[in-house]
Amino acid sequence: MKEYIEKVYKKDKEEFYKEVEQKLLNEEKTFIITANPEILTVGDKDKEFDKILLDQITTIIPDGIGVVKGAKMFGIDLPGRITGVELSMELIKLCNKHKKSMYLFGATKEVMNKMKILIEQKYSGINLVGSQNGYVEDKQAVMEDIKMKNPDVVLVALGVPRQEKLIYDNLQGFDKGIFVGVGGSFDVISGSKKRAPKIFIKLNLEWLYRIAFSPSRWKRFYEGNIKYIFKLKREVKRANRKERK
Repeated sequence: MKEYIEKVYKKDKEEFYKEVEQKLLNEEKTFIITANPEILTVGDKDKEFDKILLDQITTIIPDGIGVVKGAKMFGIDLPGRITGVELSMELIKLCNKHKKSMYLFGATKEVMNKMKILIEQKYSGINLVGSQNGYVEDKQAVMEDIKMKNPDVVLVALGVPRQEKLIYDNLQGFDKGIFVGVGGSFDVISGSKKRAPKIFIKLNLEWLYRIAFSPSRWKRFYEGNIKYIFKLKREVKRANRKERK
């Protein structure tokens, strides 16, 4: 876990967005992973995903408050969260502002249709070169279509770690583009699902809101968050013992 946390982006959200805008304008290929405890826990168990997280080509940002607090346990201060849904919206705004192209892949057919309507009506400066829901059988064929259309931004919502693996496996086939696995962000941006109230966001309690309205998440929360905390504590203890020796 420590290796992942040490790699997490350490400046604030505003600075990150400025850097992303420059990368967009410079057509600099960039792969961003929005990390929460669940994602880091997957990396700890999955060798393929571990390689993706630690590869120099990937930029890890602290999506979950657990990542921010986990960093503090290792003496690393992070300014705060940079959430996937906020980054997705920022990229939509930047593409609109600079008349850039975008491809959307993932979520359900209904959600994707809402995303297309939203962009057509509110962000007409975007050149939406393609969109595809996540329930197509041949996902690699979609990636080949994305390569042909060569967009400036690619947002993939297929869930962790499938979305990140699919991006990573195809990244060499692109000479530009900002790529992000955005999980459930399309659901929120399209209005299909409500994000937590502002007070929950301000207090970093979005996880509690999601669990309260979706009890089935309890097991997922335990696997990805509670175990993550115990894993961090064990790593910190080991590190402290080594220092004393």
